[in-house]
Amino acid sequence: MYVETSTMTSERVRRRRRVLVVEDEPDIAELIKRTLERGGDLQVDLAMTGEAALDKATEFLPDAIILDLNLPRLDGLEVCRILRSRETSATVPIIMLTARTSEAERIRGLDVGADDYVIKPFSPRELAARVRAALRRVKAAEADRGDIEVYKGARLLADFDAVAVSVDGSSIRLTRREFELLRFLIQNRNRVLSRDRLLERVWGYEHSIETRSVDVHIGRLRSKLGTAGDQIETVVGLGYRFVE
Repeated sequence: MYVETSTMTSERVRRRRRVLVVEDEPDIAELIKRTLERGGDLQVDLAMTGEAALDKATEFLPDAIILDLNLPRLDGLEVCRILRSRETSATVPIIMLTARTSEAERIRGLDVGADDYVIKPFSPRELAARVRAALRRVKAAEADRGDIEVYKGARLLADFDAVAVSVDGSSIRLTRREFELLRFLIQNRNRVLSRDRLLERVWGYEHSIETRSVDVHIGRLRSKLGTAGDQIETVVGLGYRFVE
């Protein structure tokens, strides 16, 4: 008869990834928690306010964050800004969960550093799939770090090992998503990458997110890169290409 030892159990617990769910509606928070923990590979912590979320993120660094926008006092946008301003949480995947449905609101969420945007009412299973996709993408990005460590162009210097980017000698602050997008473009420089390919490789899944998100991130990345931004070309009807 097979008996699971305490050592094996502790090994399984150590492999569980931690997800912080920031949601002020207890029923929704518990539903998300039950759905994410069902597979046994994730551990979920709950926060009901923005302040509590920042405290918990300081106490432990989550592997991913699900963040409601309509929080009392300190709203989700401000929480996202603060998390992105901290070195420790600057690259943690953040999935915004909100009833705000307009394109302007979605772009605003992406602008402050969110990686994904899920509209209420939502499918708990789809949300769980997005969380796991974000975690897979982070793992894949970590594995890719050996592919190219430093890119040095006429204006752009990107040290992927040190997670540092500069243009004309001035440091550029990128979100984790922008950084990974730049890295993937550079790794495939002079090749046209479709929006679907970028979604699959940088976002970590092939569907359930609008290709508009790629355009938004490309636009923000170009703007931040300034004089080096024109190295990211739009190939009409096909996608994007990073050129030397």
